[in-house]
Amino acid sequence: MPPVEYVVLRLARRWIPNALMQYLKRKQRFVCPGWETSTPSTAVNHYEEMLSLYGVGWKQAMVFILGYGGFLGVAVELLRRGASHVILYDPYAKLDNWRNATLPSLYDSYLIREGKRVLPNPQYITLLRQNLQTAVAEGNLPTVNVVLSSWVYEHIAREEIEPITRALASITAPTGIHLHFIDLRDHFFKYPFQMLTFSESTWRRWFNPPSNLNRQRLGDFRKTFAQYFDEVDIHVLERDLDNFQRTRPHIRPEFLTGDESIDSVTLFAVVARGPMVK
Repeated sequence: MPPVEYVVLRLARRWIPNALMQYLKRKQRFVCPGWETSTPSTAVNHYEEMLSLYGVGWKQAMVFILGYGGFLGVAVELLRRGASHVILYDPYAKLDNWRNATLPSLYDSYLIREGKRVLPNPQYITLLRQNLQTAVAEGNLPTVNVVLSSWVYEHIAREEIEPITRALASITAPTGIHLHFIDLRDHFFKYPFQMLTFSESTWRRWFNPPSNLNRQRLGDFRKTFAQYFDEVDIHVLERDLDNFQRTRPHIRPEFLTGDESIDSVTLFAVVARGPMVK
């Protein structure tokens, strides 16, 4: 049986209105915002640290950000560091005027301030409002040099992971690069592997939060990227062997490889190069 507190809080999370969750995230009560929505400079530092291993920088780069969460901070920080243009895509997010209004005047050349509204300057930032796959099919996107995401891929609907990855690969320059940070944990972080103990039907019906956790594992993501990129590197950032071994007897077999060094991974980054889609 799963822990009682897990069941209670997971059920509560499933039914809490999204507006309340956004308020709690903004106030940082019970919900911790990620790098990209708290300190954009830290988020860009993490990107830079990983990409520096491949000799990649931002100078004159066309950058695509998957899942910007309504916050313009990372985009303007990339521009400040030399990117030529940033494309933002998030079909579930609206511009967060409250948070964007906190951006310092340092970034104002990339923004348009209209009273309480803060809008991206289209000269530097494109908000992609059209469906990504449709935009790609209709030729409405330019070739990009760098594609980034932080803690987004684990939230994409399982059936959408492959077509989204294919679409992004198709607009990536031959010398372009992808960097995606992916969190494999149950986002009730005290029990990082608990979600893997439920059948698909039980998870979807009772426990899957509105933000969606697709429960894909490291091998699933590796396989998807390998379909569309010639080179795929996995950088393991964190393992949690203790919690994995504690939960292991209850984890469903479809989520296990038999290799604890893989199955206990909680955080990793995937770097993909050499797009094979035209």
